[in-house]
Amino acid sequence: MATAPTLDIHAHYFPESYLKLIAEDGGRCGTTVVADPSGGRFIQVGLLLRTGPITSAFIDIDERLAAMDRQGVRMHALSLTQPMVYWADDDLGVKLSVAFNDAISAAHRAHPDRLIGFAVLPLQNPTLSLEELERVARLPGIRGIYMATSVRDRELSDRSFFPVYERMADLGLPLFLHPMMVNNERLKQYYLINICGNPFDTAIAACHLIFGGVMDAIPKLQVCLPHAGGALPILRGRMNRGFEVRGECKTIPRPPSEYLKRFTYDTISYSEEILHDLIELVGAERVMMGSDYCFDIAYDEPVRVITQMKSLTEEQKQLTLGGNAMRLLRLPGGER
Repeated sequence: MATAPTLDIHAHYFPESYLKLIAEDGGRCGTTVVADPSGGRFIQVGLLLRTGPITSAFIDIDERLAAMDRQGVRMHALSLTQPMVYWADDDLGVKLSVAFNDAISAAHRAHPDRLIGFAVLPLQNPTLSLEELERVARLPGIRGIYMATSVRDRELSDRSFFPVYERMADLGLPLFLHPMMVNNERLKQYYLINICGNPFDTAIAACHLIFGGVMDAIPKLQVCLPHAGGALPILRGRMNRGFEVRGECKTIPRPPSEYLKRFTYDTISYSEEILHDLIELVGAERVMMGSDYCFDIAYDEPVRVITQMKSLTEEQKQLTLGGNAMRLLRLPGGER
């Protein structure tokens, strides 16, 4: 088969325009950009959530392209990460979304063969989100929508999001999820907030999409789960048992494990055995390369993670490295 370009679907980006807005206007919503004694920048949301340090690798496009070249990655799908935009009031939430979305479109226009982007929406207000969705659908380089695993106190099964999901599906824009770090006293030590919190946060969000009827109500909606689906795949037996014996789980027409193939997944499992099991479970056509660039926990060689897997055929490797993403994102050369 033809060799597809390598495409990293999980690569984070902080444009200066987004950071500048937070620094200038975030204070009224309890959020600031702060520096530590070494000069590292952080986004501080209230007392609980701090993101950073935001190194130059998150911001500088030339540095990113050089890193991609070293890794053998042809294309990045640029995405925001926590704290997203939901902490802001409506006015600032829209401005932050516009700043980020315009920045990733500009990056694409400057490097059309290397960079695409996943837009963010001010989902604290679904009506305003629909307006921004219509705008970004016309921007060059926007190939999907990025959303956290919850929006303030609303789960992804909240009915207020259904019109947004429906319009995403109509526009052919896949939904990519990312966990928001779970703030819990038991997770503060040993980096458990990421090691345990993020995978379970992804599983919780996926369960809301399944049991909450989103996947049945909007069959054309494509949803990608980060971190190889987090804890979701290993919980499928427990989900099915709940469906069998608990009345509150009988909200869907078939066992929840059958919905696992309604999602796509990235490769960020940190285990060849786990990634192999995921591919066996859902099929190589539903798994796409990701790195988590450029956090310290990210894959340093995301391409090699796939190419060194002896259990995969060459065709499966090519699908995972870029073919699946090219098709899902409707990029030139991707199968329709």
